[in-house]
Amino acid sequence: MPADFNWAIGGEAGDGIDSTGKIFAQALSRAGRHVFTSKDFASRIRGGYTAYKVRTAIDPVQSVVDRLDVLIALTQRTIDENLDELHEGSVIIYDGDRSTMADVEIPEGMIGLDIPLKALAEEAGGAIMRNVVALGAACAVADFPIENLDSALQKRFGGKGEAIVENNKKAARAGLEYVHEEYDHEYDYDLETTDNDYVLLNGDQAIGMGAIAAGCRFYAGYPITPATDVMEYLTGRIERYGGHVVQAEDELAAINLALGAARAGARSMTATSGPGIDLMAETFGLVATSETPLVIVDVMRSGPSTGMPTKQEQGDLNMMLYGGHGEIPRFVVAPTSISECFWKTVEAFNMAEKYQVPVYVAADLAMAVTEQTFAPEVFDMDKVEIDRGKVVDDDSIDEWLDEKGRFQPHALTDDGISPRAFPGTEQGAHMSTGLEHDELGRRTEDTEMRVKQVDKRDRKVETAKATEDLSPREFGNPDSDKLILSWGSNEGALVEALDFLEEDGVDVRFLSVPYMFPRPDLTEDIEAADEVIVVECNATGQFANVVEHDTLTRVKRINKYDGVRFKADELAEDIKATLDAEEDSA
Repeated sequence: MPADFNWAIGGEAGDGIDSTGKIFAQALSRAGRHVFTSKDFASRIRGGYTAYKVRTAIDPVQSVVDRLDVLIALTQRTIDENLDELHEGSVIIYDGDRSTMADVEIPEGMIGLDIPLKALAEEAGGAIMRNVVALGAACAVADFPIENLDSALQKRFGGKGEAIVENNKKAARAGLEYVHEEYDHEYDYDLETTDNDYVLLNGDQAIGMGAIAAGCRFYAGYPITPATDVMEYLTGRIERYGGHVVQAEDELAAINLALGAARAGARSMTATSGPGIDLMAETFGLVATSETPLVIVDVMRSGPSTGMPTKQEQGDLNMMLYGGHGEIPRFVVAPTSISECFWKTVEAFNMAEKYQVPVYVAADLAMAVTEQTFAPEVFDMDKVEIDRGKVVDDDSIDEWLDEKGRFQPHALTDDGISPRAFPGTEQGAHMSTGLEHDELGRRTEDTEMRVKQVDKRDRKVETAKATEDLSPREFGNPDSDKLILSWGSNEGALVEALDFLEEDGVDVRFLSVPYMFPRPDLTEDIEAADEVIVVECNATGQFANVVEHDTLTRVKRINKYDGVRFKADELAEDIKATLDAEEDSA
């Protein structure tokens, strides 16, 4: 395991927790360290516990763990909430002059640093900078060069004027100097820096970046946690490439606007979360039956109904696979990491146009709000390939005209994929409808044509299975008879859990599945294993049910649905317990 350092700040919503955490994460990234963040926040503007955690190391980190080395506690509850992760020698930074910390209790074996954060901030220019004072104190504890924090403060506040930047730098140094002057503890931390350059971004931003790279030129959406950052990332950026972002009045309008843009020939996308997918279901059917390519991002959160908007869950798989009335061909891709959010979004656009289907990108809150570092070459734009599918132009349209010279946008083909003509293509004028239609796109109730059109649309799925590489991502020991299956954002925690398991002498094979439909045939993999465990963040084991359906084999399940993401060390223990239970019952 990497020699990591775990830091957190916690308080109430409105205390500036998120911005403070991002500044520290940015400082670590600019110091050439890898970063992985985690946020715990309430669905309210003020009040309620909220925290921002950062795990950092010289080597890549892909998960959070149950350990905190330094905690900035703005409330007593922050300490109470993190007791299980604090350890002997953990440092707790707090302001004893603050009313919420007047009677603070520092657990035995831990180091409490009572620092007058507000007073020092006021001396530097304003009480609003008290969290920056705390960051300076954390730099002292962790032996982290404060110059790296200066760089992050410049990036954060540079647009507000140099005076604001200098005041924040002064506040940070006040915290650093206070620790050096008032405390003589020996701390066990020394954060090494490197000359490496990293990109720091979250899953929503990676999706937005992937959309632009893929040639998306129209986005319509309605703000909803945790998908809003996709729209925020695109706004101001997509316009540089001739694109547009529209904030619609609701999710129904958003998907219909996106559908209209796609019909006009633009690569188009919308993003939402579970409640928005509910509202989009009717138009989703229209997208599919009109054979319009469209990318729909579902950033899952805890449901049903309003549920817990700021908590993790992978509960929408069934809805994406089966949602909507009638039988609707659709593709579902599930990025397994933040970097894969970029690449799977590019792939989703290509799939949408190659097969003329709606494509779901199944992300989730854990990836959406997590910031992680990557080498810039991970997002090599030269490797982005764009495939617009079976598009006809003025020179190639003749073979798709009927005997009367009319274009056939729903022509019956062996692979199920009909020709596509953009508006303005000579002889390409046509119509499409949500009613069942013939090859010209005109409504019909002819029974023979109905069967032919349904079969044609379904053939797209079989074509994709035969032509696309739907292989899972493989980790661990390929020869192990213990097989772990999972999907989505659980990959990072599971990859690191493999290291914990290896230390305990437990050998496993892990397949991370990014394609939910069409999906790989896992029958041979499961038949080769003595024990199979499916890991996912929902209560009913939705992916496990799919696996059992496909392979006619019962699997063990590790399900988590408390609103909190999996952690690497926690998963290792769960896997060992599940394997031990299997052995005991044998």
